Amino acid sequence: MEATGKERRRGKAAVVGGSIAGLCCAHALISAGWDAAVIEKSTAPLTPSRSPTGAGLGLDPQSREILVRWISDPQLHQATFPLSIDLNRATDSGNKTSKTLTRDENFNFRAAHWADLHSMLYKGLPSGLILWGHQFISFQSSKDKSTVGVKCRVAETGEIVEIEVDLLVAADGCLSAIRQNFLPNLKLRYAGYCAWRGVLDCSDKEDSDLILGMRKAYPELGNCLYFDLAHDTHAVLYELKNKRLNWIWYVNQPEPESKGSSVTMKVSRGALHNMHEEANKVWVPQLASLMQETTDPFINIIYDSDPLPRLHWEGKIVLVGDAAHPTTPHGLRSTNMSVVDAHVLGKCLERYGLEDLEKALEEFQAIRLPVVSEQVLYARKLGRVKQGLDLIGDVRLDQRGMPYFDGARTSL
Repeated sequence: MEATGKERRRGKAAVVGGSIAGLCCAHALISAGWDAAVIEKSTAPLTPSRSPTGAGLGLDPQSREILVRWISDPQLHQATFPLSIDLNRATDSGNKTSKTLTRDENFNFRAAHWADLHSMLYKGLPSGLILWGHQFISFQSSKDKSTVGVKCRVAETGEIVEIEVDLLVAADGCLSAIRQNFLPNLKLRYAGYCAWRGVLDCSDKEDSDLILGMRKAYPELGNCLYFDLAHDTHAVLYELKNKRLNWIWYVNQPEPESKGSSVTMKVSRGALHNMHEEANKVWVPQLASLMQETTDPFINIIYDSDPLPRLHWEGKIVLVGDAAHPTTPHGLRSTNMSVVDAHVLGKCLERYGLEDLEKALEEFQAIRLPVVSEQVLYARKLGRVKQGLDLIGDVRLDQRGMPYFDGARTSL
């Protein structure tokens, strides 16, 4: 039953992780009448030049409808580019030709650079809400189980500070330290391949042979999400705002040794040289040249996990975003799932208030867990099919086969 009658005490939440999922949660918490603090280890907001992710993402209609509750519709529209067409093509690496496999002209996504979306969300929050340069250390419930103490280290001073909150939101990514406390045996599953990623700024290259060639080979850039499928591999290409071309190339390989707590790897000159040589063998010359001209491409190690058994614990700790559903990027789900997570969490908290916090988290879990579980498993299948690791079976090459493609439920 909803809390009614006397005025509610404002809840206070700590959000661990200042990525897109964390900032969306901050917006949703504020909209629900909660106070929030975002604990983020980075010392300053990210820009496209500083972003460790440094790449594009696709926003579906449901996520855009939610985002404009927190940032203005004109602002979001101006910062994104249309992806009206979802196009899968087969590439013949021998004669360097491509033919259409599937074409969906009603795709209706929009492309954004990760850092552009992050910046809009950050600027829409009250000043001081994000605790930059604060490294999460640990959390502990109070003796009476009514609150959670969250410890973090201030990067600039080394000081240890503790924040006491009613709710801890874990938006700390696929390697979530908070999730590890409750699911210590959960292991991420290596997908069997990695992704080379890069963004080429072509604002001063529009009349170059490279860009003219790209526009000829990919005539619907600026309105199209291209998937090029070759033997046991595939690449993704689309245009971002401000004349930037975003590309991804998935390469089957043994699991690399990653350092630290990141699934993103910097690459050596030798690895870069080998990638360029292999691109010349596999892809049409224009795409291979784009990859060669891109400054500082990087590698994402592709992981996911089997669906989690639950998303909240102790009635006051909840997982969102990649912490709640580590997923492969196929189907353009990660950011979209995070946006919907935040929205649903905020609505559940608004409905039940601090007085029925556990009931709010139960409802959040009941709404989101079935949806994200299906989407993670479908994205896994789709990636394996496009990488030649599985037969196509019941998977469609286009994005429309994704469960809840037209929008996930946001209430029971």
